[in-house]
Amino acid sequence: MSDQKHQQRMASRKAVMDAKIAKATEERGVLILLKGNGKGKSSSAFGTMARSVGHGKRCAVVQFSKGRLVTGEYKLFKDHALIDWHVMGHGFTWETQDKSQDIAAAQKAWALAETMLQDAQYDMLVFDEMSYMFKYGYLEVEPVVAALKARPKMQSVIITGRTMATPLQDMADTISVIQDERHAFRLGVKAQAGIEY
Repeated sequence: MSDQKHQQRMASRKAVMDAKIAKATEERGVLILLKGNGKGKSSSAFGTMARSVGHGKRCAVVQFSKGRLVTGEYKLFKDHALIDWHVMGHGFTWETQDKSQDIAAAQKAWALAETMLQDAQYDMLVFDEMSYMFKYGYLEVEPVVAALKARPKMQSVIITGRTMATPLQDMADTISVIQDERHAFRLGVKAQAGIEY
């Protein structure tokens, strides 16, 4: 392709993008759902949170399932002045094997999350692995939808988990699906610090 044709193509592409940017005028927080069987949902959420913190925004994390291992992201962010980090779970259900304990932990985590959804000091909230709470029947989705709808206008929320309740998907602004094509664990590679946790 000649330089002139390339320049014409890029000018045309720029005009299309400029028009799309000009139409996006609404300012408000967004609901982002990160779902799918692939590795990287929580990592994506924490990366987005780090970007937000880089702009001086106040954030909080509520982890609904993790609790058995101390993760690298927790070590990095737990003492940050702009981040409130709450590990509320006791580990995955196959580890705890105590349904009543898991339900109590989920309800306690939701009670905390619900108060944060009413607090305009938080610019971004990450509800890590919350989606499993609906799948297992530990939480009802309707109160969560209502709280999300009533949250402060500029507050953004990220929810992670393999599956997402339909009412959350219906109201989400952004949904990303992390696919699983291959995973080192299935190749016999042990989970390691800095990669899986």
